[in-house]
Order: sequence, then structure tokens, then C-alpha cells
Amino acid sequence: MADLAPASDKAEKITGSARVYAQLRDEILRLELAPGSPIDENSLSERFDLSRSPVREALVRLSSEGFVNILPNRSTIVAPIDFRDVPKYLDALDLLQRATTRLAAQFRTNAELRTIEKLQSEFEKGFNKSLKTRDPIYNIDANFNFHMAIAEAGKNAYFQMFYKRLLDEGRRMLHFHFEFQALSEHMSFEEVAVHHVQMIEAIRAKDLEYADAVAHEHAMQFKGRFLEYYDQSVTAKMKFAPTASTIRQTAVGGTAPDPRRAVRRR
Repeated sequence: MADLAPASDKAEKITGSARVYAQLRDEILRLELAPGSPIDENSLSERFDLSRSPVREALVRLSSEGFVNILPNRSTIVAPIDFRDVPKYLDALDLLQRATTRLAAQFRTNAELRTIEKLQSEFEKGFNKSLKTRDPIYNIDANFNFHMAIAEAGKNAYFQMFYKRLLDEGRRMLHFHFEFQALSEHMSFEEVAVHHVQMIEAIRAKDLEYADAVAHEHAMQFKGRFLEYYDQSVTAKMKFAPTASTIRQTAVGGTAPDPRRAVRRR
């Protein structure tokens, strides 16, 4: 049966759903909504002055992007971050980042290269805005757009789909990553973006091996920084007993590579 709802009602519904989606997404990325915390449809309906239907649509969209989990009993929670799975996540990110960057070097068009270069400029703006405001979301979104443009230039829809899912799931990790760097050291854009610049260089030159190597180094930089953050955040809250066994039990691995180290061609 055709939907006979007035056009104005449809527009209001779509606008309301998009508004809920955007607000909740930002709050999840900023960790204002903690991983694993419950989300109540009735409360959201009251908060946004909407019926439950557009709220539910927003939650379904967030669920498709990995930001929330809709449970069998129809309750909804913010997607948890299981730190036990982080090594597996980082391995998958490394593999797909190498594949998508390599394919971009092989198949990109001149128009796609210009888009990637433009999004790198947007990344610089987002990075500087995040530093100024101490809000990582601008940096996170710009980083996502840059890497997805590379994946799209590779022209493999399956890699794009899986890589997008990984990038979506990793946005909250990037929040930790950015916060750790911003508060623990004086960052420059050149230090943070060195691998982005090298990726563009490799894609422009259609150098597949160089693209693969830079993408791997970029993934390892993120892995090292995130594990360094995790190490300091976890151990800083621990009270150690003066015994060797306690120290062994609370040890957390992870060292950070120097982000300024450039990947060289063989």
C-alpha cells in the first residue's frame, strides 16, 4: 500500500531522525555517552520532542554503523569497546589499510587524486580546529573522509565496505589517540600527517609498493600511540604492591614508534 502521509509530515520525520542521529553520533564519538551505557527511546523522544518512530530510525542507522547495539529485548546500548579485541581490530585495520591504499595507487583517476589532496587540506583544518577547541571530533571526521576517499579510489566495493566498518568502529579509539597526543606533547600537523602526505605521494606516482609500506607504517603508528595511551591510562590508576608477582600481573605492553620516521623507498 502506498504511503499516504503528507509530504510535510515525511520531511519533518526525516529531519527529526537525522537530527537525533547526528546528535547521538557526536555524543558517542566524544564519549559523552559511555560505551555500554543504555539508551532509552522514551527519554530521547522527550528530549528531541519527537515521536518514537524517528528516534527508532536514528538508532537503526547508528546500529548499522556500529555505534549502538540493539539487543534482542529491543533495548539499545552504546556499542561497548572490548579492549581484549583491540589487537585483532588493529591487525584488520592494518591489512585493509594496506589493501585500499595499494589499490588506490593502482586505479585512481586524476579527479580522485585531486579529491584526496583536497581532503588532506580539510584534514589539516580539522586537526587545527580540534587542537584549538580540544574537541577531537573535527579531526576524527576529517581523517575518516580522507581514508574513505582513498578506499573509493581503489574501486573495490568489498574492501570499501569492510574498511568503512573498521574506520567507524575505530572513531572512538581515535578520540583516545588524539586526546593522548594533544595533552601529552606539543603536536604539529607535519608530525601527525607525515604518512598522509606520503600516501598521496605514492598514489600520485602509482607506486604500489610504496603505498603498501606507508599504509602499514601509518597503521603501526596508530597502534603504538593507542597502546601507549592505554598503558599509561590503565597503570596510572593502579596501586602496586611491592611484589614481583603483582608487577607481572599488571604489566601492559605497547611502545610507540616515532611518527616522524619517514617511510623510504627501497
